[in-house]
Amino acid sequence: MNKTELRKKTIAKLKSLSKDKKLEIEQQLRNKLLDSDLWKKAKTIGITISQGFEWDTKPIIDKAWDEGKAVCVPKCLPNREMAFYQIHHFHQLEKGLYDILEPSPGKTIKVKKYDIDLLIVPGIVFDQNGYRIGFGGGYYDRFLVDFPNESISLASHFQVIERLPIDSHDLPVKCIVTETNKE
Repeated sequence: MNKTELRKKTIAKLKSLSKDKKLEIEQQLRNKLLDSDLWKKAKTIGITISQGFEWDTKPIIDKAWDEGKAVCVPKCLPNREMAFYQIHHFHQLEKGLYDILEPSPGKTIKVKKYDIDLLIVPGIVFDQNGYRIGFGGGYYDRFLVDFPNESISLASHFQVIERLPIDSHDLPVKCIVTETNKE
């Protein structure tokens, strides 16, 4: 299957999950993340604001704030790049590109890439080597090019396949956490 077919098939599977099953998987993913050494060591977390069928990131953000961690969320830029801004409250967000909740630059502080200790990278399909298929914009691949710190993704076991078709610009995350294991 090509990337488009894999993306479409996996989105359909994610959308077909019952509310209870989705909550159960989210809780397992969240617990594994919060118990990880990567999380415990990180002082600054980079994370998106989830929407729709994506795994809910708001409880992770709340936990980061409870633990005194800095939370940075991305803003999509017109050149298909991203900049991360630290937020202290959800009211510092506004609808941005693609109707995604993004930081309002006037209410937040831009964070340098190398100051993010742990980047939680969203995705739809992953392979066992950490390569991922996202929504197709390439924003995270561009960001990961010279990102020096830890990167992790949260995925249900059905989102991880043996091998993805990859292009020269695709970059893997260092770790994938599933409800059944940590890869």
